[in-house]
Amino acid sequence: MTDPTAGSVNVELLAEPRLVVEPGAAARVSAVATPVLQGLGYRLVRIKITGEAGCTVQIMAERPDGSMQIEDCEAISRALSPVLDIADPIDRAYRLEISSPGIDRPLVRRSDFERYAGHLVKIEMAVAHQGRKRFRGILKGVEGDAVRLHRDDTREGEDAEILLAMEDFAEARLVLTDELIAESMRRGKAQERELRRELGLDPPQPAHAKAQPTHAKKSDPSKSDKPKQGTGKKPAPKNTKQHRLAAERLRRGETEPDEGD
Repeated sequence: MTDPTAGSVNVELLAEPRLVVEPGAAARVSAVATPVLQGLGYRLVRIKITGEAGCTVQIMAERPDGSMQIEDCEAISRALSPVLDIADPIDRAYRLEISSPGIDRPLVRRSDFERYAGHLVKIEMAVAHQGRKRFRGILKGVEGDAVRLHRDDTREGEDAEILLAMEDFAEARLVLTDELIAESMRRGKAQERELRRELGLDPPQPAHAKAQPTHAKKSDPSKSDKPKQGTGKKPAPKNTKQHRLAAERLRRGETEPDEGD
């Protein structure tokens, strides 16, 4: 099991309040779940109560850096289940489900809108803006207490650039695109590598994988069997007919005639 409190936890992000909250029974569950999650090093994203399997309470949570593993969901479930049983915020039997935000996740905090700038989003307003409650477009970032959106659903005569007050949001979420999937995969791999390094689960990097400086080996001409470059001469052959005849005369005890006789 992984421990979210191991290593460095961004306390400011952990305690950052949500801008989008739920009413009714979900709000009661939130009041119970939020301090438990924060005590474990997680933060609440969303609570959704549905009629699935009679009644299902879905609690969506994450680490402050936005990551979430299966082990994290199991840890939250073990810690939160007995607390909910005692507090009893739901007046009927229910099934508790702990999940990650997913790729096309809800955006509920200011840091979410900052982190996912450049991606396609859908925003539903609790308070109508310019006579409309639903907007869709590229998230351009946060400006003060509002987000800037470059709309792709403009009507004739409307400005594509618009500022929407975050306090008026009823729901905001990412739209699944190829770019979002690619970024999610990159972040997931980087977070997994970092976590494994922190836990000491990854083996040391092999020596051959490390970059090593290369040095040209200096040759020693006195130890080389190759002729020196630039002489233009090849080494004399050592197994010619002349060599074989000399070896035969030496075997018979004959002396080689002096050169020039």
